[in-house]
Amino acid sequence: MESFRKLFATVSAVIIAVFICANLILASAYKNDPASRPYRVEAERMAAEVQNGSLTEESLHNCKYITGVERLSKQNANSFYNSNSDYLIREINGGVYRFDYICRPENNSPAVVTNVCLTVAAIASVILLLVIREKIIKPFDRIREVPFELAKGNLSLPLKADKSRYFGRFLWGLDLLREKLEQQKSRELELQKQKNTLLLSLSHDIKTPLSIIGLYARALDRGLYADEIKTRQVAQGINNKCVEISDYVSRIVAASSDDFLNLDVTNGEFYLSQVIDPINAMYSDKLELLKIDFKLGNFTECILKGDSDRAVEVLQNIIENAVKYGGGSAIDISFGEEDECILISVTNGGCTLSENELPHIFDSFWRGSNVGSTAGSGLGLYICRQLMRKMNGEVFARIDGGTITLTAVFCKAQ
Repeated sequence: MESFRKLFATVSAVIIAVFICANLILASAYKNDPASRPYRVEAERMAAEVQNGSLTEESLHNCKYITGVERLSKQNANSFYNSNSDYLIREINGGVYRFDYICRPENNSPAVVTNVCLTVAAIASVILLLVIREKIIKPFDRIREVPFELAKGNLSLPLKADKSRYFGRFLWGLDLLREKLEQQKSRELELQKQKNTLLLSLSHDIKTPLSIIGLYARALDRGLYADEIKTRQVAQGINNKCVEISDYVSRIVAASSDDFLNLDVTNGEFYLSQVIDPINAMYSDKLELLKIDFKLGNFTECILKGDSDRAVEVLQNIIENAVKYGGGSAIDISFGEEDECILISVTNGGCTLSENELPHIFDSFWRGSNVGSTAGSGLGLYICRQLMRKMNGEVFARIDGGTITLTAVFCKAQ
C-alpha cells in the first residue's frame, strides 16, 4: 500500500504540472497571437481614418473595442496619459492620438476545451487509481501472506470469500488448493497411522508363530521326539506356522500395493478443444524456448467422456516425459479415430528405450535405462494409466525405430 500511495502522489503531481504547463502555453499563445487582440485591428483602422480625415462619430460608434479617440493638446496635456481605460498611442500627421479601448477576448474556447479535457482526464485517472486500490491492491494485500502460511504448513488459514471479478476465481482456487493440501495431509497422517498400526499388529502376530517354530526347532535339535509320529506332527505344526506367516506377508504386500495416490476423477463430458487448447498454450512457448520443434495436428471438434482437467494432466505428463527423455527432438501431437474413440498420440524422437523395457513404463516407480542423471519419481506414466482407466479409457506405447509414441484413448460421447 505504501508503494501505491507514492504512485498516487506522483500521478497527482504530474496532473497538476500538466494543468499548469498547459495553461501557461495557452496564455503565451494568446498573448503572441495577433488574432487574440482584435482591438489593435480597430485601432489601426481608426488611425487610418484620422490620417485621411474621414473619422466620424458614426465610425467610432460602430467600433466594438475602441471607445474613444483623443488628440494631445495644451488643454489636455496633464490628463492625456491618465485615462481610466486601456489605450494605445499613435502619432499621426505630426499629432499624437490616444485610442481608448476595452479588451473583450471572445475566442477563449481552446483554453476552455483544453481545461475541460484535462479535468476529465484527471478525474478519470484518479477514479481508475481508486478502483485499482479497492478492487486489486487491497484484496491482494489481504492474501499476500497466504502462500507463505501454506508453505509453513498452516493449512487451516481461512480465506474470506470475495466476489471480486479480478480475484474471485483466484481466491477460490487458492482455497481449493488449501483444502486439497489439508486433505492430503490428513490422508498422509491416516496412512501413517494405519501403517504403524498394521506393523505393530503384524509384528505381534508374527512373533507368536515364530516363537513356536523356534521351540519346535530346538526340540528337534535335542532329539526330544523319538517317536516318528510325534516328529511328523511337529513338522506339520512348523508347516502350519509357516503358512500363517506367509499369510501375514501377503497382507503386507497387499497393503503396500493399494492406490497410494488417491487420484480422484469426476467423469462427465467435455469438448476436445478444452484439452488441446490448454496444452497448446502451455507448451508452444515453452518448447520454443527449449529449441524443441512442436507440431500440433489438425483435429475435428467432438465431445469426449471423462474429466477434462485430468485429461489435460495425462497429456501434460506424457509431454513432460517426452521433454525429459526425448533428447531434445521434435514433439508431435496427432489425432485419430477408431471404434467411437479419439486417439491422441504424442510422438518424440531420440528414443533409446529398448523393446524389452516397454511393457514396464507404466509401472509405478519404474524408471528406464535411458534416464541417466535426469531426476524423476517413476510415477508420471503410471499416473497417466490410472487416470485413463478411471475415465474408461486407456493409454499405450509403441516404439518405431528411434521414435516412441504414447497414445491416450478417449471414448466419444454418444
